[in-house]
Amino acid sequence: MAAEQPTGEADARFGLTESQRDRLASFARKFRRNTKAMIGLTIVLTLIIVAAFAPLIAPYEYDATSIEDRTEAPSVEHPFGTDDLGRDIFSRVVLGSRISLYVGFGAISVALAVGAVIGVVAGYAGGLTDEVLMRVMDAAMAFPPVLLALTLLVVLGPELVNVIIALAFVYTPYIARVSRSAALAERNEAYVESAVARGESDTRIVFSEVFPNCMAPILVQGSLNVSFAILAEASLSFLGLGAQPPRPSWGLMINTGRGFMETAPWMLLFPALAIGIAVVGFNMLGDGLRDVLDPKVEAIE
Repeated sequence: MAAEQPTGEADARFGLTESQRDRLASFARKFRRNTKAMIGLTIVLTLIIVAAFAPLIAPYEYDATSIEDRTEAPSVEHPFGTDDLGRDIFSRVVLGSRISLYVGFGAISVALAVGAVIGVVAGYAGGLTDEVLMRVMDAAMAFPPVLLALTLLVVLGPELVNVIIALAFVYTPYIARVSRSAALAERNEAYVESAVARGESDTRIVFSEVFPNCMAPILVQGSLNVSFAILAEASLSFLGLGAQPPRPSWGLMINTGRGFMETAPWMLLFPALAIGIAVVGFNMLGDGLRDVLDPKVEAIE
């Protein structure tokens, strides 16, 4: 008995009930068995570590030029070669991960905060509230995402903060749609009826009862949308409306490298590979989470 006491104290300290511990253990077990989820998590964690320690990993400053070393092929001194100004491409790719993750996580975090609330409120309330909120979301979804982001950036100006605002606006309706669907499925559950019978307010029911039970599909959609946001940021930077020179944005590096495809293809290849790896990583993580959190899969097991 004495040996079990520390575990019980830890559980009490973290505020986890036995049911919550069982669900968490089941999630961890299924997540470890899901190959896509583990590969995606490995890629995403690697990207985060690279971005966090980028100044220590990059051997050169991102704007350090050397005309004598321009368009130099990959070598020991410059593993990814150099660009047309003699800047080390490896350093710029590593430091560029910060911009991509900053925009990706920043935009989707804002979209999650706004879209999830809109969707859950619309799904739970129904009626006129649902109609008004969802028609506004439908209007935003009527425009192609990149075109809508371009339009907003033309108005706001080509700054990274504005890129986050524009992409958050673009992806909010998609998260709101998923959140609404989840709330529609939850609002008729027994625990909601019990909360109504206890006389709890609609606000308390939405945020204390319904919202937590809608988090699984919302988080899956969010993880998938991070990859889309990273790709969108690269596209906007490629068009000159994202990060501005000499900042090491992957999209901007591809725009510069496309003029040297025949003479120095590494200028385009390595930033394109970085984008591809990041997108694949977040997509695999999102797909894996969807498999792990799917109640149909859980029922089969």
